[in-house]
Amino acid sequence: MNDHVRARTDSRRPRPARRALLCCAVLLSLAAPAGAMAAETTMVKLIKGLIASGALKPEDGQALLVQAEAEAAAAQRSAATATSAASGGVALEAGDVRVPYVPQSVRDGIRDEVRQDVMAQARSEGWAAPNEVAEWTKRIKVTGDMRVRSESRFFSERNSDIVSNWSSINSGNGFDTNTNTNLQLPPLLNTRQDRRNLWRIRARLGIEATIGQHTTAGVRLASGSSNGPVSTTEQLGGGLSKKDVWLDQAWLAYSPADWVTVRGGRFGNPFWTSDTLFSNDLNFDGLAANLQYDFGGGDLGLFGNLAVVPLEYTSDSAPSQSRVKTPNENKWLSGAQVGVNWRFNDDNALRAALGYYDFKNISGRLSSPCALYAGAVGCDTDWSRPAFMQKGNTLMLIRDIARNPLDPANTPTPQYVGLASAFRLATLNLRWDTQLAQDVGLRLEGDYIRNLAYDKQAMFSRANNGIVNNYGAGGAASIDTFRSGDTAWMLQATFGATELKEKGQWQALLGYKHIEADALPDAYNDPNFHLGGTNARGYYVGGAYALDARSWISGKWMAAKEVSGAPLSIDVFQLEFNTGF
Repeated sequence: MNDHVRARTDSRRPRPARRALLCCAVLLSLAAPAGAMAAETTMVKLIKGLIASGALKPEDGQALLVQAEAEAAAAQRSAATATSAASGGVALEAGDVRVPYVPQSVRDGIRDEVRQDVMAQARSEGWAAPNEVAEWTKRIKVTGDMRVRSESRFFSERNSDIVSNWSSINSGNGFDTNTNTNLQLPPLLNTRQDRRNLWRIRARLGIEATIGQHTTAGVRLASGSSNGPVSTTEQLGGGLSKKDVWLDQAWLAYSPADWVTVRGGRFGNPFWTSDTLFSNDLNFDGLAANLQYDFGGGDLGLFGNLAVVPLEYTSDSAPSQSRVKTPNENKWLSGAQVGVNWRFNDDNALRAALGYYDFKNISGRLSSPCALYAGAVGCDTDWSRPAFMQKGNTLMLIRDIARNPLDPANTPTPQYVGLASAFRLATLNLRWDTQLAQDVGLRLEGDYIRNLAYDKQAMFSRANNGIVNNYGAGGAASIDTFRSGDTAWMLQATFGATELKEKGQWQALLGYKHIEADALPDAYNDPNFHLGGTNARGYYVGGAYALDARSWISGKWMAAKEVSGAPLSIDVFQLEFNTGF
């Protein structure tokens, strides 16, 4: 076979086949030249086997067979000549075979060299690598968790039975406040009928990928009964209907240095807070930066968190049937936090942080006079009502509805409500970890929140005296009977293991919360304590035990009531089975 044919044959031959031939050629060469005939038979059988298995094309195999037979014949002649010379011209008798001696160390070296060469190519080309997986799988991390919960809610018989469901009013066509045209009550919350054994689940599955040296990306799906921001819990029942899955997170992150990460998209809470301010299930849209710098030894470190979060955008085409559109009135959250981690010794550590959160443009605004009776489809400040709310914040009517001059007394006045207070929060978070005994730790936590923008006079002025809730008992609805507040705080003690990772670990906790009505926006905090929102105070106690690695059962009792205003006591008990991976 000439060089051209040999090159063409080599280029078409699968690489594993070439490696196999190389190994065989090396082994066969150890037996040459005296074993040339045996080598010929073996090589021919090998080539025919490769043709039969499909590793060699028939035309390439035939070319190799021709070359192998020619080389074997030449080797046999050379071997005969060499043998004759080595024996002083004495010819070997028929059947005599002279086998040259190859030391074991040489054979071992050849074998190891061939093995290393083959495995190196296998790893680089990805066609074979024992105990190895594909390279891309090493850059993917899959995480998830599951929770099954039985929840019971207990309401006091002394609770007020007239607590308006303002969220339902805002999501509908408004509530007509004119008693001449509407004698119905507004949508009301349940405040007196217990709800026992509500079976609920939570399921989350996420993927995080390392794209390059500095870039990562993440996507997470989660369950949820609605698209509300504070919970991914799905209530069972509903006629055994299938359950919803939502896009819970989707983000890209870039770390130009070890001490800073910038993240954009939809991501987890970028701040260190408790659920008094932000629910544990709450995710943020927008842009965030997290900074962490540890001093020598790692016992002392500083951290900082920044975020700009778009809360709501006004619609480009609202009102839909008006030539004059609503101006750009977007709602934003800007936050900054700075903190310190200090480990005193092996058994004691302190973490502290100061934060500032500015909620821009989320307060309600009184509209200009709008003539709904004449066919107007809305008022110019309808955008100022919250897209999501729980309960507790002081609310104001946001529509200045013009009356029909021909029949003013019977003009319907469908109203929406907005937040009466502005919100600029200053926060302090503290946590101390210590070791009481082997495998028994103690964690003490405390939060303090103050709404620096709270101003009772400004609220009534903004609402033009249209405040609709948070009044004390008796008397007219006025600034004198108004009850609210600007402060929230939490204390909590956790005994045992702070994280349940191994079978047999346990945990017990005891805490107290006090959240005044306008200390913080009621839309984003824990939906379990007092069933969410502000204007709540009370204690909670719970415990957990790890049945298996990363799997535990837990129980929690939360007893809460109002800080001010109409009586509203709500106790919640949750029994859960959790697992994470």
